[in-house]
Amino acid sequence: MTDTSEQEPATRGRIRGFIARITSPPRWWPLPVGVLIGFLCGSAYGVLAPAEYAATSYVVAVPAKESETQPGAALGLAQAYGRIATSDATLAYARSAAGVSSRVLRDRVRAETSPDSPMIAITGTARRPGRAADIANAVADAVFVSGNQVAKNTGVRLLSFSPAIPPKRPASPSTRISAAVGASTGGLLGGLVLLARPRRGQRATGAAVPAPAGAPESAKRGRV
Repeated sequence: MTDTSEQEPATRGRIRGFIARITSPPRWWPLPVGVLIGFLCGSAYGVLAPAEYAATSYVVAVPAKESETQPGAALGLAQAYGRIATSDATLAYARSAAGVSSRVLRDRVRAETSPDSPMIAITGTARRPGRAADIANAVADAVFVSGNQVAKNTGVRLLSFSPAIPPKRPASPSTRISAAVGASTGGLLGGLVLLARPRRGQRATGAAVPAPAGAPESAKRGRV
């Protein structure tokens, strides 16, 4: 009877440990939870965020016929015209044709140049395809006019290489891409949380460090 009473606490302890192992979440739970949360957030962003369209107009700089300007000068001036494409003067000239204010136009247009080609790419963005093309063409026309007004002095004139047309597909990421990016980001954050958490062995080692015994011993000596 004594053996039975001694075995009951041990059996209960094993049962409790087994239940605790089953019910407690695994140590790597932040990883799947982060992936799931990131996937849901990315999907929601792809569904709820409005679509953005982008249209690009191209302007090229060439040496004027009556000048002796070298092609390298046209390349350098194309870089300069690309920088002033988003200036206040250019946007103020283009706002009437674009149908938006200069402040809105500044946020909706960008200009890019290439170090190997005297080409200026002016891209307009909007929630409607036609408006995106109008913004790009309005700013490209403003750069075209301002550049050709000083063509006699610079020896370089601008040509409209390719006007912008309304795009058929939005430039913003689709729902699938947003969900994939969200899941990847959530998995990365979950992995960082998992790496930052202390391991069970480390916590047990830290808890088992004994307190220094020098103080009680010295107290005993003082009493003697």
